[in-house]
Amino acid sequence: MKKFFSYIAYLIVAGLWYLLSLLPFCVLYVFSDLLYLLAGRLVHYRHRVIWKNLRESFPEKSERELRQIEQAFYRQFCDYLMETIKMMTISKEELKRRMHISAPESFWQCLDNNQSIAVYLGHLFNWEYMTSLPLWVADDVQCCEIYHPLENAYFDSLFLRARERHHALCIPMMESLRRIISFGKTHRAIVVGYIADQVPFWNNIHHWVDFLHHDTPVLTGAERIAKHTNEACFYAYMRRTRRGYYTCEMKLITLEPKKSKDFEITDAYFRLLEENIREQPSLYLWSHNRWKRTRAEFNIRYNAATGKVDLRDLDVIKREKGIN
Repeated sequence: MKKFFSYIAYLIVAGLWYLLSLLPFCVLYVFSDLLYLLAGRLVHYRHRVIWKNLRESFPEKSERELRQIEQAFYRQFCDYLMETIKMMTISKEELKRRMHISAPESFWQCLDNNQSIAVYLGHLFNWEYMTSLPLWVADDVQCCEIYHPLENAYFDSLFLRARERHHALCIPMMESLRRIISFGKTHRAIVVGYIADQVPFWNNIHHWVDFLHHDTPVLTGAERIAKHTNEACFYAYMRRTRRGYYTCEMKLITLEPKKSKDFEITDAYFRLLEENIREQPSLYLWSHNRWKRTRAEFNIRYNAATGKVDLRDLDVIKREKGIN
């Protein structure tokens, strides 16, 4: 019965999504403005998380400047939601006009030489438009995106339909290495997008970086895959030029990942990401609780004898270790 109601909900959401996506951008942005008034002015959606993140990330900025960034974030977040809805029916021509992608000669040389490429992304608006990358490369180049599947299979398929309309293949995170290696066996260059600024699980923390004045645990899986498959590494530097229009500039990290030291690629990625955020701070997803896992708590959970992280309730661990 639960599955039946889930399927009915899926049909309703899919139908509404499709109908809304048929509306022109000018109408969708009216909805975005109304949503901004609700989320940014009345409800103050996730205000505590947003404000904490902004205040700690930009201690040099005044309260007035931080308020301006916060309100600009709300506006662009609402635009992002409408733009994501439009992804269901947007034409190739319109998407390519709204998302301009540029790259240095080394990017194209890699593809000409059948060397695959890892593109590091951050949660900067509008990252969903990066699924337009297949429109900018040769037809024989497969573009992929590593993603975390939704728990509800119906809604997962709905998002996949929107993201894969322009032939960008979405690969579940748990299948990433196997699928990428299988592409390598075809001797065909691929471009793989990694949104690598997500919060790692406790037992997946292997490295920390100084990111926006925070001691930050980071994902390192993208670097391990890039080294294993010899993917040249680039960072997708995002900019918003005007409402609904974005540019992405591919910036080289390394052409020879196997020669990089441990975590060198990851560190370079976070330096570029911070630079990108500082240039246009309102583009970043500040409503995400990025710094909820601290080194202090990690040290309590980590068992040096076993090399494992204790995932039990923190209070239980503290009592056992005699920590107040």
